[in-house]
Amino acid sequence: MSLETKVMDELKQAMKSKDEAALRTLRAIKSAILLEKTSGNNKELTEADEIKMLQKLAKQRKDSLEIYQQQGREDLATKEQEELAVIEKFLPQPLSQEELEAILKDIIAQVGASSPADMGKVMGAATKQVAGKADGKTISATVKQLLS
Repeated sequence: MSLETKVMDELKQAMKSKDEAALRTLRAIKSAILLEKTSGNNKELTEADEIKMLQKLAKQRKDSLEIYQQQGREDLATKEQEELAVIEKFLPQPLSQEELEAILKDIIAQVGASSPADMGKVMGAATKQVAGKADGKTISATVKQLLS
């Protein structure tokens, strides 16, 4: 089942239950899907494209949430938190720190990295392999820790 179909089903449920936060977020996701489809690429969205788009939306919400909390705007922070929770329902289950470390150790062994200077090689392979299951900051920090 495609992301668009899932979002439409959830949107119908949110309308029936009058869930404003879910409605707001699902409409934003639907809008992002439509923008991606009509961007001129004339291609069908792949699952990887969908995950990338959802991660972008989630990152935007996390960044806004952080700013609102720093400024003491709890009303706006609450909205961002609600939207983030809805978006995360569509993202794959994130890797635990132990699982991520195990995968990164394998990648480091495959690439033959031995020092922090080889971080670029490891990051290239790691971002492809764990795309959608861990964010770039976490991957980078873990690779740095393992290489030093």
